[in-house]
Formats: sequence, structure tokens, C-alpha cells
Amino acid sequence: MSIRIKRIYDAPSRGDGRRVLVDRVWPRGIKKDEAKLDDWLKDVAPSTPLRKWFGHDPDKWPEFQTRYRKELDTRSEAVGQLAGYARKGTLTLLYGARDVQHNQAVVLRDYLQKKTA
Repeated sequence: MSIRIKRIYDAPSRGDGRRVLVDRVWPRGIKKDEAKLDDWLKDVAPSTPLRKWFGHDPDKWPEFQTRYRKELDTRSEAVGQLAGYARKGTLTLLYGARDVQHNQAVVLRDYLQKKTA
């Protein structure tokens, strides 16, 4: 089992396995028919209020992680779907944020790894 993260703007690769977009809002500049993804799970993305509060501010990162994990605890169906994908093979979580260190996919990957361990 392998869970990877990747910007949706990066080219797909053979090793990506199942590619799932985990943003609530569709990324700018990407056409849906050209996205090369297998699924779009809006329900696993941070809530709109949390996303707006965070605003990709690195100073808010520790608190964002805590709040987002609490949200994930209430989304067992979507989390279970991703965990199922991960158990079957490589799962790549796609996100649109510019910041590769401070985004929901980082938190979600770590959350899923603990849930599927």
C-alpha cells in the first residue's frame, strides 16, 4: 500500500495508481475532461469555513491540522472509500494548492496512513 500526494498540475505518471482529487473546489486552469483523474471526493476536503480560515497561512498550519483531522473523524464514508483504494494499490491524492508542504493532502495522507496501518 502506498499513498502519495501530487499537485493536479503535475503530469500523471505510471506509478500514480488511482488518482483522486481531494479539493472542495475545482482547480483553476484544469479542464475536467483533461484532468486525468479517477475520482473527485469533495466530501473529504476541508469544509469551506475551515478552508477560508486557513487561507494557506503557514502560521495557522498546526491548528489547521487539528481542525481538519476532527472534520475527517466525522467523514467515515469518504475516508473509508479512500482507505479502500489505498488497500488495493497505490493511491495518489491530488490537490491544487501551490504550497506543497501546507495543504490538506499532506494531512489527509498522514491521517489515512494511520487509519490503514
